[in-house]
Amino acid sequence: MNIMLYAATVLIWGTTWIAIKLQLGEVAISASIFYRFLIASCVLMFTLKLTGKLQAMTLQQHASCLMLGVLLFSVNFVFFYSATQYIVSGLSSVIFSMATVMNMANGYLFYRHKPTPRLITGAALGITGVLFLFWQDLSVASEMHQTLLGMGLAAAGTLCFSFGNMLSAKQQKQGFSVFSVNAWGMFYGAGMLATWTVLQGVPFTISTEISYLGSLFYLAIPGSVIAFSCYLLLVGRIGPQKAAYSTVLFPLVALGISTVYESYEWSLVALAGVALVVVGNILVFYQGNIKELISRNRAVNA
Repeated sequence: MNIMLYAATVLIWGTTWIAIKLQLGEVAISASIFYRFLIASCVLMFTLKLTGKLQAMTLQQHASCLMLGVLLFSVNFVFFYSATQYIVSGLSSVIFSMATVMNMANGYLFYRHKPTPRLITGAALGITGVLFLFWQDLSVASEMHQTLLGMGLAAAGTLCFSFGNMLSAKQQKQGFSVFSVNAWGMFYGAGMLATWTVLQGVPFTISTEISYLGSLFYLAIPGSVIAFSCYLLLVGRIGPQKAAYSTVLFPLVALGISTVYESYEWSLVALAGVALVVVGNILVFYQGNIKELISRNRAVNA
């Protein structure tokens, strides 16, 4: 079950960059994110209500859902989308992969979950691998103050994401339904985004282009309803530290698709990055002894 949840999270979120790219244009970014989570919350809430699985919540529990909406479904997206105005997407991916480290630190800070040396090593290898994957992007010169601003915004978005992970883990331990919490969290997040859009003086326009509408619904249903549910279930089942390693694998999926549709050319540095990510993944998730795993592979190849 964990493998299926993990694979679904990586594959869906690894492909959302295509949909996000199609969202850019005549519609303001904040308005597009608002539409995304409004649709996602309505679909999820309607489905849960129809099946009788929408969990009843107290005022205090709604406050917890509101906080989740702030951390995972609104403020973090504003930070990330704002960051892309100042830094290349490769650098954003590297910073977002730092969620693995932030989850380790926050897991220890809030729950005293001390990360194992293997987990720390695996995360370090994975982040280094992502750094190698986007080395060409990162080597492009840009104005330092804009780069620092963009990095700060991306880091703030990643920190919000990490805090949201911690909150979701706590909610699940308290018996909250992930699906119900997501439904309300996305609804509150959409409200936050609507407020932000109005304060910015941005009009709520929408494009009728098939590419825009198709990408919007892909981001709302698979990208939000399904992927966020899979990811947060994973947080509850294997812990925020391991679940966050999926952020390291998103770029691999994205670059794999880019290879087919945009003729992305792999360099030796990028291939070395893939190798580091794979090794890091083994260290994070393999439960047995690494030496035993190597000896088994040698036996098979002998």
